[in-house]
Order: sequence, then structure tokens, then C-alpha cells
Amino acid sequence: MSKLRFSTAQEVFETFPAAREIIQTAPTTEPPLSFLRKLLASGDHKDAIGFCAFLMPRREAVWWALQSVQRMQPAGTAADPGLKAAEAWVRDPTDETRRAALAFGESGHHASLGTWVALAAGYSGGSMVAGHAVPAPPDLTAKTARIAVLTALGRVSEPERDAALRNCVEACIRLIDDESGRTRA
Repeated sequence: MSKLRFSTAQEVFETFPAAREIIQTAPTTEPPLSFLRKLLASGDHKDAIGFCAFLMPRREAVWWALQSVQRMQPAGTAADPGLKAAEAWVRDPTDETRRAALAFGESGHHASLGTWVALAAGYSGGSMVAGHAVPAPPDLTAKTARIAVLTALGRVSEPERDAALRNCVEACIRLIDDESGRTRA
């Protein structure tokens, strides 16, 4: 069943005003997957990755970032505890696993991809502060997932970057529109 929750690309930008600051391409009234494919075809990977992050529901955005980062890591890379914390939340989206991911993300190093993915999971809902009701802004998961994926893309060698970008966008499409493996764009 499709997890596509927007009818047009414009609706994504209306729902998340921060997307206008991050995505330079003007939104259109075309279906979101058509818009995404045009971003990819234009070669603007920052816009395509940003649109993916805002297009998906939070849990899917975290899963997408996690899978994208893992696919881009060199063979033999040690397991990243931040990625493990984020995966634990995706598999068991409770407040306990979300808080564990948030704690890891807050204490992790900003250069670690796992830190950003853990923050994406941690900012997926609930309070950002233990013991106080400080709700996470609705766009924070998308912003941190985007940072993780773009940072990972920046670490991929130039000859492999286009394929890695295409893999990230196709993974997004599969996650949000998994009806019989077809996409509706």
C-alpha cells in the first residue's frame, strides 16, 4: 500500500515551509514522484535528497536515511552505534527506543553519520527533553535525515556518486509507493 501522503509537490512545501529554504527548485502542482524524478534528472542531488526527506512519513524517512547511509559505507566499516539506535526505533517505534536514539544522537559526534540518523529517529515525535514537554518540530526528522544522506553522498567517490544518488532516490520511491513494486508518477 502506498505511503504517499501528498497529491502534489506543492503540498509538500505547504506542509513543511522549511522545505522552501532547503530545496531551491520551485514546487509545482505535479504529482510528487514526477517532481522527484525531474529533480533527479536535472542533476540537483541536494534538492532530490531534500525532497525525499520531506516527502516520507517520519519512520520511513529514518529507515531511508539508515539504509542509504549503510549502502554508501565502504565494505568493512565498523557497525555504527547511532545507526543501531535508529534501527531499533524503526523496528520498535516506542518512546523508549526513540529516547535512546535521541540520547545517542545528542552525545554523538557531528561528523558521524550515525549521529544524524539517530537524531532523525529521536526527533520523530514526543518530547525533545527528558522530563519536560518540548515537542520536536514536525520538520526536524526530515532535516536531520537529509543531513545524514547528503553527508554520506559527499563521502562517496565522484565516479560512484551518481549511482549512489539514484539508489537513494529509488529507495525513497520504493518506501513510499510499494504497491506491487510499481510507482505512480
